[in-house]
Amino acid sequence: MSGDNAVLARNTENAPQSIGLQSQTVAFSHYNNFSAQLPVDPATGALVAGGVAEQAGQCLANLKAILESIGHVMDDVVRLTVFLTDIADSDAVDAVCATYFPDYVPTRTTVAVAALPLGAAVQIEALVSNGEGTIPGAPQAGDLIKVARNTDAAPRSAASTQTVAFSHYNNLTAQLPICANGQLVAGGAKEQAAQCFANVKAILESIDHVMDDIVRITVFLTDLADVEAVNEIYPAVFPGYLPARNVVAVTGLPLGASVQVEAVISHGDGTPPQLPEDAAKLVIEPNDTDAAPKSQYSTQTIAFSHYNHITGQLPIDPATGALVAGGVAEQTAQCLKNIKAIVESVDHVLADTVKVNICLKNIDDIAALDEVYTTFFPGGVPARRIIGVPALPEGVLVQIDAVLGNAEGTPPAA
Repeated sequence: MSGDNAVLARNTENAPQSIGLQSQTVAFSHYNNFSAQLPVDPATGALVAGGVAEQAGQCLANLKAILESIGHVMDDVVRLTVFLTDIADSDAVDAVCATYFPDYVPTRTTVAVAALPLGAAVQIEALVSNGEGTIPGAPQAGDLIKVARNTDAAPRSAASTQTVAFSHYNNLTAQLPICANGQLVAGGAKEQAAQCFANVKAILESIDHVMDDIVRITVFLTDLADVEAVNEIYPAVFPGYLPARNVVAVTGLPLGASVQVEAVISHGDGTPPQLPEDAAKLVIEPNDTDAAPKSQYSTQTIAFSHYNHITGQLPIDPATGALVAGGVAEQTAQCLKNIKAIVESVDHVLADTVKVNICLKNIDDIAALDEVYTTFFPGGVPARRIIGVPALPEGVLVQIDAVLGNAEGTPPAA
């Protein structure tokens, strides 16, 4: 029997069943990656009756059912991501979340998007700790603990913890451009992006980490054209090393912000009872290949410990540097070909994928996308999230990013 962690996909009848293209939860090593949950009643297969509060309650009930089916509880959630079709619904969703997390609150990202599957008003996904690991037949120490921390050097919220570490990763609450006076920073997208990154940096420094410990950045923009402003400050934020990156256009952000930044951080010292000296020298492994499109603002894949994080892929043919011809089916195929090329360049296969995130310009394109998607993932194993967005770079119809298991881990520094 292999001593390596293995991809562990699981489903329960107590939560909505997929149509075979995704698993409810996919665990690898010390994390469970959940598919985004819609407000579907598993007993009827239909959207639950009521407004956004009832829909949020059903999403969280579905997450809870999946958690309990794998022997976990809500307090094992490390990060919640809430997708709304109306950002004004944030307060109503926060009130529902508070009933599921009365004491500990995970990190949080909340954004409004153009559309959600089935016409839902809310969709919620979770990243969950998995202390027992996924070595077949050989559970690891289940007593690893979460370390939840806040600092006064960055904006605080009663609805989320600034950073929650578990094992070898820290997940940060998405940072808004809020300055020391508790208000949005003055200025435009450039100033807002700078403040978001300053807040990320403050949180990192409060836990003895640095910006080069970031493995993945997601930038949410209410105007996709503002990516130029973000790119203008990017060299100062990341002067050498570049993490994986996703840029996502949204229709609204909390407080009316134009920019919000989410970060995933390497945590080489681990969480107790791991000993810092056992893992503190784990290194980040960035990799680019000519077989997929390159960017001056991101690395195609960043491996750390037992995960690989892949930059969001557009339907660009790397041989020509041009958008592939055709509609959403052809574009989906090219995005997935690019991901496959990146995966293979680091000696992995698509079966190592644990999570796929998809942005669609038109939510009605899901059926056409799925026809192609199933040829790349015939077993329906990765967890998955689909959102409709108001715009995508270069006017494309689809963008896809992925997270992979990395059984071999990353080596300690010499």
